[in-house]
Amino acid sequence: MRRAVGAVLVKDKRILSSGYNGAPSGMKHCAEVGCEREKLKVPSGFRAELCRGLHAEQNAIIQAAYHGVEIKGSVIYSTTMPCSICIKMLINAGIKKIIYLEGYPDELAKRLIKEGKVEVIKFRKEGKK
Repeated sequence: MRRAVGAVLVKDKRILSSGYNGAPSGMKHCAEVGCEREKLKVPSGFRAELCRGLHAEQNAIIQAAYHGVEIKGSVIYSTTMPCSICIKMLINAGIKKIIYLEGYPDELAKRLIKEGKVEVIKFRKEGKK
């Protein structure tokens, strides 16, 4: 299943960086060349390394580094709960809070969040429970 995911790094009510999921700059998207994970029938939440694309959280971190923006101590807002690979990157980047909209089936990510003492908040739309 292909997801459209976006992420924004924020500190002191200011946007530091943003990213969305997709192929590296200048490369074709999997929608154009085919998805390796789909071909191999890999279920969602597994074998992320087979994907030719980068996750939104990864791109937000990369964009900050590319432009020399410090993100330590910032909050990341993401449409999807970050996967374990992204969680490891967020922990090392000094991100201590994640606010997300939709879940993601990655049990290792949940364990890393707990061990890394990352605060996680599931965003709820007004009027929804």
